[in-house]
Amino acid sequence: MKLISWNVNGIRACLNKGFEEFFKKINADIFCIQETKCQPEQVELNFKGYENYWNSAERKGYSGTAIFAKKKPISVTYGIGKEEHDKEGRIITLEYKDFYLVNNYTPNSKRELERLEYRQIWEDEIRNYLIELNQTKPVIMCGDLNVAHEEIDLKNPKTNRGNAGFTDEEREKMTQLLEAGFTDSFRYLYPDKENAYSWWSYMGRAREKNIGWRIDYFIVSNDIKEKIKDAVIYPDIMGSDHCPVGIEIKI
Repeated sequence: MKLISWNVNGIRACLNKGFEEFFKKINADIFCIQETKCQPEQVELNFKGYENYWNSAERKGYSGTAIFAKKKPISVTYGIGKEEHDKEGRIITLEYKDFYLVNNYTPNSKRELERLEYRQIWEDEIRNYLIELNQTKPVIMCGDLNVAHEEIDLKNPKTNRGNAGFTDEEREKMTQLLEAGFTDSFRYLYPDKENAYSWWSYMGRAREKNIGWRIDYFIVSNDIKEKIKDAVIYPDIMGSDHCPVGIEIKI
């Protein structure tokens, strides 16, 4: 089974930059996107053979997630049942016979870390949500988690320490998530791989120079980590400041 995740930084803009070509070529079983920045009725996006599920933010042109899946799930859940978190359209959960698939767009702590306090609350709530799901069946969570976990996960760790996405607090929350029974699929297969990034600033030709961060993930329950066949980053796919990431898993 092939799964893809991509923060498209506005699906309407990304459609003009090769989204459909990549979507059709990669032929994923499940394709998750974050930061849709639109309501589903604002975009023509129907792919033959796929069910589609959208969770848009109340605020227009902001945040939002969507999933395109070949196989219809048993159930679909939008958000985690907490209004203060759910109004930004950041979570969609599909339930299948053997696993849950969670598409997650984690809030950015922003410059001056103005949302860091909220981010810590969010991280605790999401971790508890995933732990609860994991008690029923294994979980695959993907998305833009807005954190580079270890120094290997960004080009300039020393100068970025304390900045949004690389604060000690955010990194510790990722550690807590993994210690709660989950695995970072890419690092599971490639623990020492350097210069593997999924996001680059638009400033200073960062992508051309590969001055990036790995902040897009597939996190899986420890029970199924040995079923991961590959974890892939697609840095050559343009269309957003993020590139797609994916896994192949036999489940």
